[in-house]
Amino acid sequence: MNAPAPAPEVVTGLMDYDEAIERFDPVMGLEVHVELGTVTKMFCGCSTEFGAEPNTQVCPVCLALPGAMPTLNEAAVEYAIKIGLALNCQIAPWCRMSRKNYFYPDMPKNYQISQYDEPIAFNGYLDVDVDGETVRVEIERAHMEEDTGKSLHVGGSTGRIHGAEYSLLDYNRAGVPLVEIVTKPIFGTKEKAPAVARAYVAALRDLLLSLHVSDVRMDQGSLRCDANLSLTPAGNPVMGTRTETKNVNSLRSVERAVRYEITRQGARLAAGLHITQETRHFDESTGTTSPGRSKETAEDYRYFPEPDLVPIAPDPAWVEEIRATLPELPWVRRARLQAAWGLTDLEMRDLLAADAVDLVEATVLAGAAPADARSWWSAYLGQRANALGVSLRVLAITPGQLARVIALVAEGTLNAKIARQVIDGVLAGEGEPDVVIAARGLAVVSDDSALQIAIDEALAAQPAVAERIRSGNIKAVGAIVGAVMKATQGQADAGKVNRLVLVTLGVEG
Repeated sequence: MNAPAPAPEVVTGLMDYDEAIERFDPVMGLEVHVELGTVTKMFCGCSTEFGAEPNTQVCPVCLALPGAMPTLNEAAVEYAIKIGLALNCQIAPWCRMSRKNYFYPDMPKNYQISQYDEPIAFNGYLDVDVDGETVRVEIERAHMEEDTGKSLHVGGSTGRIHGAEYSLLDYNRAGVPLVEIVTKPIFGTKEKAPAVARAYVAALRDLLLSLHVSDVRMDQGSLRCDANLSLTPAGNPVMGTRTETKNVNSLRSVERAVRYEITRQGARLAAGLHITQETRHFDESTGTTSPGRSKETAEDYRYFPEPDLVPIAPDPAWVEEIRATLPELPWVRRARLQAAWGLTDLEMRDLLAADAVDLVEATVLAGAAPADARSWWSAYLGQRANALGVSLRVLAITPGQLARVIALVAEGTLNAKIARQVIDGVLAGEGEPDVVIAARGLAVVSDDSALQIAIDEALAAQPAVAERIRSGNIKAVGAIVGAVMKATQGQADAGKVNRLVLVTLGVEG
């Protein structure tokens, strides 16, 4: 029932962004699809675990075999209500599922069970910060639905169906619970439109993660954004024709896709061409969009109430119980932690960029000083994560283990160099920090007699340096300390060695 593919696009080039903003007002609408972190699918008991072998997590229900009947997932309804409440939405006292009819090879039933005019949550908002300015993004609705399967197009250069030799279908994702969050039209953002889009999706991702309703992994498709954009002549209240850039899967790409569409549509309108209402694909490598298919209207989908599922009427008492479980808003929490830890805005942004705020907080709660926890996660452990090509969260060290290493440094059992070796041992799976220390023989050499022997040997090997120190050149002591550290394989307390050298040479003060 799909409309035929659009004719090849007439290439008009791009308009300068500043000129486009001067001549046109952008209007956005953002649709974010969130895969819920339930154990089973929306209407059956199949697993939702990501990464399984293709077509191993399927059953008659999600394959739409004759006679199979759906059963609503209560946890998915609870998660949807939680999302709605966190977005300041009204929760419907009564709603129902609908059939959205369309044919795609990755939708076995040839229809999707979704919600149409009776969503579970509606009329909300989310405030986002853009360059110090608060922008309120109004939420039209948050509704429940099921995900589709996944097509893999083999051959060709783009990974898309055009030019592919053949396609493979994996139905593991078919039936995974989704909540689609749809904004009302976003007006008045002008040149900040791309930044507002990015800030909104980022804030939404943070909020959903704090609710523990999804892992919001954009790289795995757990969070996907469809960016709708239209242009209207500056000051004209009539909205233009919109395009919908589908399944944008990173914050940076959301911003780039909106910016590109502003310059593309501006050039077409300036050339006297019309904008086709269509879906578009975003190319990560070029930062451009390309035509997809003509965009259907609601009438094309022939919505009607799902006859195999009863309406949903959440008990008001249950809704209030869910409301009571809502966590502290992530941006409020971040402001509190930043003040408590004494961080600058730049330091906090660095922690956010590294996704290290939760790790630092857990390390502090385990007993570490905030400055030490931040330093280790953002510096050495950040380097290790980058070298392995993984996120900090998957490193094989816990906040409690790091807090133990930090405590051992504070009490003088370890120095920074040895501490890094201990952490390496933990990351390598050699056990708890104390086990690694014992097994590797790692500890600061603090015995005065052992240090004195190493100091005497270093002084004897460098008599000229010893003489300079006696003559008052205190900076020269660094050469002796370095020799002692080398002799002890970095396990001496450098500060203590420094003091003992000066005492030995009679210039301790």
